Amino acid sequence: MFEPKAIVPISYCAEWADGYGARGWKLDVALDDPEIIASTSDAGLCIPTSVLIHDILDHYLCGLSPSGQRAEASALHQLALRTGADPLPDLAQMVDEDLLHGRVIGETMYNFLPENLRDQLPAGLVEDRAIIKYLLSIFDKEAFRNLLIEYLVDLGKNDADRARAHYESKGLQYGQRGALGLAMQSLLVEIDSLAKNSNWRTAHAAYILSNGRCALDVSLPISIDFEAAYSI
Repeated sequence: MFEPKAIVPISYCAEWADGYGARGWKLDVALDDPEIIASTSDAGLCIPTSVLIHDILDHYLCGLSPSGQRAEASALHQLALRTGADPLPDLAQMVDEDLLHGRVIGETMYNFLPENLRDQLPAGLVEDRAIIKYLLSIFDKEAFRNLLIEYLVDLGKNDADRARAHYESKGLQYGQRGALGLAMQSLLVEIDSLAKNSNWRTAHAAYILSNGRCALDVSLPISIDFEAAYSI
């Protein structure tokens, strides 16, 4: 086995008892986060890696929380840098489904909003939904929506240097995240297929990451490992 730069434990359930009942994998560090839904090896239409790879490369190794609008804005910027994917559709979805309804994770709406929007609020207005309701009363809805999307874009860009520094502190080459992600995805496809075809109820494994090589080491319910090389 090669010398690891980072080890990332993951867990599998055929059906997670988290209210979603999804089959798939989660980062061990995010097992207690109710916002995290398990993911399989399925990749998106425009993104060649799965949500689990996004959680590892764009969240965890960049020092970002597994959930929350602020963390996700930064992670989507990292995803764009890694894969070329356009972050705007996901950022707009975050605005439409969460922020416009006064839902923010991990902090208050008052603390989340940029200073130019906080300055519009009357003294004493602190409840999340009431803040959004008030801002929608003084802004055109579409204009306000665009302000929030632009703010999320700026959050991702402004956090990029810190995220890169955290990633590189592991000893991994930041410029090779794209290649590493594809190698990790190839291993996940193998193990996820094995888990499904073998009817595993639960499993535990760990990604072993280094420059030029990565592995997926399964410890439960059997002991097996998969390894892949990638260009550096």
